[in-house]
Amino acid sequence: MTDSSSSDETRASSADRDAARTNAADRAAPDRAAADLLAVDTAMGAVTLRVADLDAMTAYYRDAVTLAVLSHDATAGRSVLGRGATPIVVLEHAPELRHAGPREAGLFHTAILFETEADLAASVYSVASRHPGSFTGSADHLVSKAFYFTDPEGNGVELYWDRDRTAWSWTHGQVDMATLALDPNAFLQQNVTEEALAGTASRPASVGHVHLSVGDVDSAHRFYVEQLGFETTTRFGPQALFVSAGGYHHHMAMNTWQSAGAGRRQLALGLGLVRIEVPGLDDLGALGERLAHHGVATRDDGRVLGFDDPWLNQIEVTARAVGA
Repeated sequence: MTDSSSSDETRASSADRDAARTNAADRAAPDRAAADLLAVDTAMGAVTLRVADLDAMTAYYRDAVTLAVLSHDATAGRSVLGRGATPIVVLEHAPELRHAGPREAGLFHTAILFETEADLAASVYSVASRHPGSFTGSADHLVSKAFYFTDPEGNGVELYWDRDRTAWSWTHGQVDMATLALDPNAFLQQNVTEEALAGTASRPASVGHVHLSVGDVDSAHRFYVEQLGFETTTRFGPQALFVSAGGYHHHMAMNTWQSAGAGRRQLALGLGLVRIEVPGLDDLGALGERLAHHGVATRDDGRVLGFDDPWLNQIEVTARAVGA
């Protein structure tokens, strides 16, 4: 593997990042009431992708990324892949749709989180071996180690492992992240084990965060922070915003690196649905009330709360207590 150093977390210079972080901290609002925030145990759920070639995409996430097929319905044109009982990627066959343009809003990447460096290395080794041309970069982000790929239909994929939270640093309420060199070959040599390679599909993994391409960061902040209830963890001026619940480095991110000025999405291949999981029904109800207060239109059947962000990215929030 050749490190192309094409990481996603920063595109600005280090000086720009420092200035943006300082400015964001200076602009930070006073502590927000708990009623205005998502629950601290909020997590991301499976990401749905609309795909043109269901078989090829299923094979990529199964054989290369090393997810297990949890369900497959050829008649319905739907595959669910994940680890254990945890869905990670849902593929929906939509061959009638076109690919979105490179500067449109939508998915930047789905980030799959592994529990150990050995588990991460096994998946990275598999993708690099089976689809070497899909590797786009790697980086040490201080809070995590990450490897980036592009699936056969152009959807970004991040595979990563988190350092323990005790090793993270925070400055003025902003988590310290960077883009440091991470040699992929050295990482694999140090961490690939026969045990991890043999048991990939049975080892735990989950969606750690979802990164979107959006038209502008101010609108993203207004929606995802002020209305939805995430907290800002880092902001790089008008270029990128990172948000989370419960002090995670980020559950979601939005950037304008390729999509500045993008408007509402048209129905296309690529991102179909982002899922967020809150701990219980009370949390789901509180979110529904908060969105209604802000005038956000929702679809609510009592178990699933659905709505669209300003670019028509579809979001669904479920309560884990009801088997979402």
